[in-house]
Amino acid sequence: MGTIREMIEQMERETLSPYATLNEKSRGRDRSEPQCDIRPLFQRDRDRILHSKAFRRLKNKTQVFLTPQGDHYRTRLSHTLEVSQNARTIAKALRLNEDLVEAIALGHDLGHTPFGHAGEAQLNELCSEGFDHAVQSVRIVEKLEKGGQGLNLTWEVRDGIRNHGTSCHPSTPEGQIVRLSDKIAYVNSDIDDAIRANILTEDDIPLEIRKALGFTTTDRLDTLIHDVITSSKDSPEIKMSREIEEAMFALRTFLFQNLYKDSVAKTEEVKAKRMIRELYIYYQNHFEEVPDRYRTMEEDGTSQERIICDYISGMTDQYCINKFNEYFMPKAWLVDGF
Repeated sequence: MGTIREMIEQMERETLSPYATLNEKSRGRDRSEPQCDIRPLFQRDRDRILHSKAFRRLKNKTQVFLTPQGDHYRTRLSHTLEVSQNARTIAKALRLNEDLVEAIALGHDLGHTPFGHAGEAQLNELCSEGFDHAVQSVRIVEKLEKGGQGLNLTWEVRDGIRNHGTSCHPSTPEGQIVRLSDKIAYVNSDIDDAIRANILTEDDIPLEIRKALGFTTTDRLDTLIHDVITSSKDSPEIKMSREIEEAMFALRTFLFQNLYKDSVAKTEEVKAKRMIRELYIYYQNHFEEVPDRYRTMEEDGTSQERIICDYISGMTDQYCINKFNEYFMPKAWLVDGF
């Protein structure tokens, strides 16, 4: 009788779609290691991401709203969990590998900076080598976690993490699911948060978009997920129908124009970018202030610029604010007799 893992792998062969990525067909890890007797490869990857420090930090990183006054606005962690839930729903319906989509989904934003895309844009502008959160997410799982050892994830998970952006092309159908699930999650949750913050109303969304996708956040989410499933059945490609995809990207354009660029929710971004810029310059001039665990990477040829990006991008919003205050804000002091 085989191990539990081998039984699971046999069930995959018998029940999953012919287009599914099977654990036993994985291209493997960069460093060979013994198999677990219970968990297949992609399940182990999921668990490694879930228990990583970078994953825990997501709870204190901005999604869209910087330091919102309220407990119900999304953070980078809640966004990640919503992407994972959307992706698993689609994968289950299409009989694809749920563990693989969950691992990719949970890891896709590990490399995001404090203060969301504002922080990412600022680091990309400052660093001559550039900065992209998807590339940084892969760097975290390959290099930065576990004291420089990385998580040694499978090729398929890393490919999905690296290629979750709009213009990218993941190599597996499971990676393609996460790529679409990311957009489905944020266009709906960001509208929900904007309505909660009284920045937008439901009626602000163009009528033709609501007619195509639905008149509530719940209806739009349902429409988009159902459309992906219906359009991708019995196909190696994960896609949407042309009508629904065009409506989703019209909604995304509406959000860029009315929320992501020019809204009260973004007014604090100027300050956030200034903090990151000042910290970046400070660490260039005081590299010895960067923690040892980052500076030791100079020994393998990593540039100081990249190391500074590694350190700053890993900060939570509040840690970044605290470091800025430590270096640039006057400290209270006492004088005898006062």
